[in-house]
Amino acid sequence: MANCTLITSGSAALLVDTPYTARLTHRLKTAAYQVLPPPVEISTLVNTHANGDHSYGNGEFPGTEIISTEANLRHLCAEPAPEELERLLDQCDEDDPFGRYLLAHFGHFDYRGLSPTSPTRTFTGVLDVPVDDLTVRLIEVGPAHTVGDLIVHVPDQDVVCAGDVLFAGDVPVHWAGPLDGVIDACQQILDLNPRIVIPGHGPPVGQREVRAYMDYVASARDRIHALHAEGLDVDQASRILLRERRAGLGLGERLAILTAVEYRHLDNRTEPAQLVQMLKAAVRLAPECVPGTTPARHTFPPQPPRS
Repeated sequence: MANCTLITSGSAALLVDTPYTARLTHRLKTAAYQVLPPPVEISTLVNTHANGDHSYGNGEFPGTEIISTEANLRHLCAEPAPEELERLLDQCDEDDPFGRYLLAHFGHFDYRGLSPTSPTRTFTGVLDVPVDDLTVRLIEVGPAHTVGDLIVHVPDQDVVCAGDVLFAGDVPVHWAGPLDGVIDACQQILDLNPRIVIPGHGPPVGQREVRAYMDYVASARDRIHALHAEGLDVDQASRILLRERRAGLGLGERLAILTAVEYRHLDNRTEPAQLVQMLKAAVRLAPECVPGTTPARHTFPPQPPRS
């Protein structure tokens, strides 16, 4: 699950990222309002990037200001919309490895009732957002994970919300790149000297874990560049990366996506990336990552009412 962070001070509250489905967003709002003193409301949303697991819940906060980078808007159409995901999952065949993979990883989500809601305010560079007497600084760091990444710095608390430029505990997936951009984004996090860093996925970490992650991404970059220089194609290089993957990190199929994305930069390809096609290729190259059995597609109960 993607991390969302509630930042509150005095009479104001800001939420960094929103959940993947209407039901998850309803649960998050319920939890938030158990800790926010009345009449404090979440008045500002910040999207660290446009992937659905960090932004599909935007529409469950009607009338709320939504902030992202200007470049973030260019990524909004790069992945399937909620209704497309719902239709794709309903049509999945469990006898097909890719269908089985999608059902295992996404079949338990209910994308019905979502109204994708774009940012209402964008910026480039740096933007300071007041949350009562607290200053929240938004810093553009993309392209990295996506073209429009930002990180959120709360200087008074020495906390940084990293979004998906940082993963903890799994092989990362990056859709835009290049990997140098991911490393540079993490260096910008370290330059802020934070006490706590909240990754896009995984538990909160410190600076030591951020450096270790940078080293891992750099080693993957160097290996991909070397294989590219040897003349290997994407499939050949991906298979080698998958064989050499680090023990203890899950979701190894993502190495095939990292390879494909980095090859796009090395080959100076500029046409829009096809996220579903890259994931399909990754599953084909890593059949051991496909679950043997998957639950049937859920019949979901009615959606909770909007509030």
